[in-house]
Amino acid sequence: MQKRNCGFPARLSAAMAAAVILIISTYASAQYQASGPKSGTQPQASPRTPQAGYVYTPASDMSLATNDVGLRAHTTYLVRSADGSKPKGLAAPQSMRTNSTLSTDTIEEAETPASMGCLYVQSPTKRSTGCIPNSASGTKGPTATGWGAIAIVDAYDNPYALNDFKAFVKYWGLSPSTFIKMYANGNGSCSTPPPNSDWAVEESLDIEWAHVFAPKAAIILVEACSNSFTDLAYAEGVAFNYIQQNFGGGQVTNSWTIGEFSGETSYDPVFAGWHYNYQVPTIAFASAGDAGCGGLYPSSSPWVISAGGTSVLRNSDGTFNSESCWGGSGGGFSGIETYTTSFSGSNMGPWADFQYPIFGQASRQTPDISFNADPASGVWIYNQYTYGGWGVVGGTSVSSPSLASIVNRANNRLSTWYGYDVVDNGWFTNEEATLLYSQLPSATNYYTNFYDVTAGSNGCTVSPSWDYCTGVGSPRDLLGK
Repeated sequence: MQKRNCGFPARLSAAMAAAVILIISTYASAQYQASGPKSGTQPQASPRTPQAGYVYTPASDMSLATNDVGLRAHTTYLVRSADGSKPKGLAAPQSMRTNSTLSTDTIEEAETPASMGCLYVQSPTKRSTGCIPNSASGTKGPTATGWGAIAIVDAYDNPYALNDFKAFVKYWGLSPSTFIKMYANGNGSCSTPPPNSDWAVEESLDIEWAHVFAPKAAIILVEACSNSFTDLAYAEGVAFNYIQQNFGGGQVTNSWTIGEFSGETSYDPVFAGWHYNYQVPTIAFASAGDAGCGGLYPSSSPWVISAGGTSVLRNSDGTFNSESCWGGSGGGFSGIETYTTSFSGSNMGPWADFQYPIFGQASRQTPDISFNADPASGVWIYNQYTYGGWGVVGGTSVSSPSLASIVNRANNRLSTWYGYDVVDNGWFTNEEATLLYSQLPSATNYYTNFYDVTAGSNGCTVSPSWDYCTGVGSPRDLLGK
C-alpha cells in the first residue's frame, strides 16, 4: 500500500534527515455514565483544588530559533520546594511529606519507583504496606520487562543525561537498559542543541520515569535544537522514524505543550505512527499541561494519548488512601480538532471515534488517562546539570513518560493502525485510545483496570467515569492498557 501524506507540511516531510547519534550505551463500573458535554458546549467549571506545599515553576523561555513558526513550547513539570524558591539538589532521596489539601487526615509523600510500581501495575488494596514510599537505596521497582523502545522528545541539551540515567538506575537498583541520546539537527536549526537548565531537568525526569515500568525497552532521548514548535515537530519525526526502523516500534512521549493554534490540524500526522510506517506499532503520548482545565496541543491531537494528572493521598502511616484530581492538571475542549466526516489525517471523525459514546460528533476532549502529577506527591529524579543531585518533581511531565512506560509494559503493541476498507483507501485509527475507552461501559473491566477519580478539581468538574482532569482514570494493573 502506498503511504499517504494527508496534508502534512512539506518542510517537515516524513523522510526526516538522519539525526546525529551521540551516545549509545547498553548500560548493562456501574453502568457507564456520560459525564462530559455534547458537541458545542464547554466543560462545567468548579473551584480548583489548592496546591499542597510549595512549588517552584521553571521559566522554560529560552530564545527561539530563527525558523520558528511563531509558537514556543513549555515544559510541563513543577519542582517540589521547601519555600517556593528554586531548590538545591539533595545528596540522596529522603522522607518528604506534607498535609493534603483535600482532607485533614491524609498526607502526600514523595514517591519512588517501588511505590509507584506497586500502585499502578500491581493493583494493591488501600491498606497495602507494599505501596509505602521508601527512600532507601536498593528498594527497586517493577520487574524487568518491556519491548521495543520509548523515545523522549525534548528541547535543548542535557549534557549529563547518560550519567543522570545511570545514577537513577543504580540508586534504586533497577534493571539497566540501552540508552541512546541523539540530536535532531537534520533540519539545519543547529549543529548542537545548546544546554538549558530547565529543559535538562525535564530530560532527566523523562528518561528516568520512561524506564521505570518497562526496564527492557530501550530509552531514546531525542533533543530538538530549541523549544520552537518547528524544531520539536521535526524531532518528533526523528523519534518515530528511529524507533520504527531500529526497534520495531514502541512509544513516543512529549512532556511539553503549546496553546492550540489555527493550523495545528496540518501537524496532526507528525504525532501519528501511520504517517511514517503504519505496519510498525508506534503510539505517541503527550502531557495535558499544568495550568488547570483547558485544551493544549499536541495533547489535543486525535492520534495522541493525552496524559492528565492525579494526586496520590496516603494515610498517616504511609499506606495508600486514594487518588484525586490534581488541581494543576490540564484537560479540556479543543476548539480546533473538530468533528468531520472527511478524512485528511487530522480532526475527530469516524476514524477517531473513541469518544463518540460520550460526546457524539464533537471536538476532541482531553485527557485520556492519568498518572500521579501533583508535586506534593511527586517522584524522585536525579539531575546533575541543574540541581546537582536528587529532587522531587511533579506535573503532567511525570504522567506522559510514565504512562508510555506502563503501556509498553502491557505489551499490547497497539498503534495508529490502518483500518478496514470502509471508504476509498481506508482509514487509520487510534487503537490505544479505542482500547482505553472501550472499557467504560463495563463495570467489571472498568473498575478492575482503572481507578475512577471522583474527588478534587482542576477547574473543571470531576465526576464518576470520564472527566476533564483524569480522563478514564488512572491505571491499575496492565489489563486494558
